[in-house]
Amino acid sequence: MPKYIIEREIPNAGQLSPSELQGISQKSCSILKNLGPQIQWMESFVTQDKVYCVYIAPNEAMIREHAEQGGFPANSIRQIVTMIDPCTAE
Repeated sequence: MPKYIIEREIPNAGQLSPSELQGISQKSCSILKNLGPQIQWMESFVTQDKVYCVYIAPNEAMIREHAEQGGFPANSIRQIVTMIDPCTAE
């Protein structure tokens, strides 16, 4: 199953409270449950004005559907081709 990274432009994302982040996460999980098991949220990274999310999904359209239903921006969606880390150097 393809893996994607989604860039979400969210002004002041880094200033969201733990409670706000929990609410966003709960909303996302609720939508994912309704969309079915073929789309999965792996993790997200919050920066000052953006959130970068990693998802597994059969296609980009399903990720866009999740974003639309949740009212989440999906400014950029890119399929991950491969991953590297320090072990790649060995």
